[in-house]
Amino acid sequence: MADFKTFVRSGHWPTLLASFLYFDFCFAIWVLNGAMAPFISESFHLSAAQKGFMVSVPILAGALMRFPLGVLSQYIGRKNAAMVEMGLIVAALGYGYGYVDSYDGVLAMGVLLGIAGASFGVALSLGSGWFPPQHKGLAMGIAGAGNSGTVLAVLFAPPLAAKFGWSTVYGLAACTMLLPMLVMWFAAKEPPDREHQTLREHVACLFEKDGWAFSLIYIITFGGFIGLASFLPTYFYDQFHVTKIEAGQLTMLATLMGSAVRVLGGYISDRIGGINTLSGVLMIVIVTLLMCGFAGGSVAVTTLLFMLCFAALGAGNGALFQLVPLRWPLTTAVAGSMIGEVGALGGGFLPNAMGQSKQLAGTYLWGFVAFAVLALVMLVMLRRVQIRWTRTWAEKGGRARTTSLSSEADFALAKSSPRSGRP
Repeated sequence: MADFKTFVRSGHWPTLLASFLYFDFCFAIWVLNGAMAPFISESFHLSAAQKGFMVSVPILAGALMRFPLGVLSQYIGRKNAAMVEMGLIVAALGYGYGYVDSYDGVLAMGVLLGIAGASFGVALSLGSGWFPPQHKGLAMGIAGAGNSGTVLAVLFAPPLAAKFGWSTVYGLAACTMLLPMLVMWFAAKEPPDREHQTLREHVACLFEKDGWAFSLIYIITFGGFIGLASFLPTYFYDQFHVTKIEAGQLTMLATLMGSAVRVLGGYISDRIGGINTLSGVLMIVIVTLLMCGFAGGSVAVTTLLFMLCFAALGAGNGALFQLVPLRWPLTTAVAGSMIGEVGALGGGFLPNAMGQSKQLAGTYLWGFVAFAVLALVMLVMLRRVQIRWTRTWAEKGGRARTTSLSSEADFALAKSSPRSGRP
């Protein structure tokens, strides 16, 4: 408890809360089509491959929008960028409520839902920007726990779709965005770590080996999370013939674990290092994915395995973003957006792999196997690159290097400066 009080006092908790709500509600909107996939699929009699593609479109669109929003936030501020994005989301949901009535319309709506998926890098950088390096892992874990928006989507969207129709859910979702917009407007303060740099300096991480190493690992941790979370309602409904609402509830159990453990992953990584945490995470993911593929006859065993898998993926997300501000302390938002973009693109792989596996082989097994093999490749890569990381910018295991007294004084001065907006 004393450690947590120290953490709270070291930063600006209202901004962290606003960042969490912003990311949480955006994440819920992002996965709406996945949560309602059984309803949409039944309306248009979709094949397994079409289901996988429909679920992947918002993921891919959101991934492509992340980096531009991260760059924009460096010029207009992260708080302003968040407000602009949420306004666009409300407009997109209004379009979905009034005009989407075909499969092509659902795909177009999936692109618009991708706007919500762009929030990641901005939310984490805004939430953690007030906190010193030794507490950024936990701050990013709390802000990143907004991926619990998946829980909101799969818990509420199916029963609302059953009662009012799935297109009406878009309109209801637009109303919910008012809450994070109000909290962001009144509670959030722009952090003091904003830098005025050229576009070339902003995108420099695109040309660094470390940036791509982080991105590839994030394909597994976050790509696996968003890909599975979006496809699980369809998987449970098709594989075990449960009701559409029960499919959402089973998905909720798994995704809730991933969202809750993300905070723990950041906290643990602050202490034992993000590299050590990621190594354990990837091993758990490999084993549980393979076991999920072979446990297709038992809904109880499969649900428990998915809960363990999601817990590992959530911890991995927190661990990776404990490392990001250590590697890019002055361009965390842009680096995080770039890494998040590539990682989310990987999330589009999983629903398509599952759909193609079912359509071509009559089983989802090979979709699980393909992603497990990819996770194994990333584990091998991590163990190789961590040697250089711990020689240059991180302590052994991936912990933050000791901050000098002068750096701490500079950070404290920035927090109290009138320009920072901090009272």
